[in-house]
Amino acid sequence: MAARALPGTSVVLRAWRPDVVVSERAEFAGPIAAWSLGIPRVELHWGVAALPEYRRGAATELSCQLAARGLDVIPRPSAVLNPWPPSLRLPHAAGHRGIRPLAYNGEARVPDWVLRRRRRPRVCLTLGTVVPRTGRSQVTESVADIVAALADLDVELVVAVDDRIAAGWPPLPSSVHHVGRMPLSPVFAACDAVIHHGGQGTALTAIEAALPQLVLPVFDDQFDNGESIARAGAGVRLLPDEIAPEAIARRCAEILERPAYRRAARTLAAELAAEPTPTEVAEELAELVTEGAAEAA
Repeated sequence: MAARALPGTSVVLRAWRPDVVVSERAEFAGPIAAWSLGIPRVELHWGVAALPEYRRGAATELSCQLAARGLDVIPRPSAVLNPWPPSLRLPHAAGHRGIRPLAYNGEARVPDWVLRRRRRPRVCLTLGTVVPRTGRSQVTESVADIVAALADLDVELVVAVDDRIAAGWPPLPSSVHHVGRMPLSPVFAACDAVIHHGGQGTALTAIEAALPQLVLPVFDDQFDNGESIARAGAGVRLLPDEIAPEAIARRCAEILERPAYRRAARTLAAELAAEPTPTEVAEELAELVTEGAAEAA
């Protein structure tokens, strides 16, 4: 993908001449094009893990494009923005600049029950947007059984999974709401815990809402994301061979009943709230560009 995008990206940057290029860590056309034109670049980090294999793999796949520009590695950014709470960052992220993640779902309609006072704990179960599209996994294949096990708890369950996953389910009890695709920020604000796959968007939205989390990772950065949350005491991670409906229900009850999980979640939420907003970070980037121009003069 980067090889195909590189020519067009170079044309756009050459014509527009931006002061800075911002790209995410797995996008590699931007870094090469920006370096070739002497434009400062800032990288948006996602996930907790370092994932050096991404850069190594890209350097191998793009070896011809790099060699043509006198490079043998993907150019490093001038700065890295990291949206995770500082206490969850690993050693490789010591020099990263923080940025507060903000919900970007825009206006949304939520059901009336989201705004009503709840009489028992409310738990949200979601698999994000990527996992349902990646094919079968132990989590996606057993969602119906997981819902049934959770329905036996004294909780109100919000199931935010794709309609096609829920197709063919037996009728749900009144304590279970299947909402399909739903903006998570307003739903999480009315919940007491969340069960999810460990994707960055879901995990950070849950941290912002100060929710204890039960993480069921499927691939990639999700394992490290879940481990970091568990290490902070703000939740539990279950590995694929540990995922069973009864185990999920048991650990869900645990994170609801033990106040330590909620206290740790509130600590992480306070860390995020103290991070600079995207607007503040944009002002810092302007300073970075000015400093770079002064050094080059």
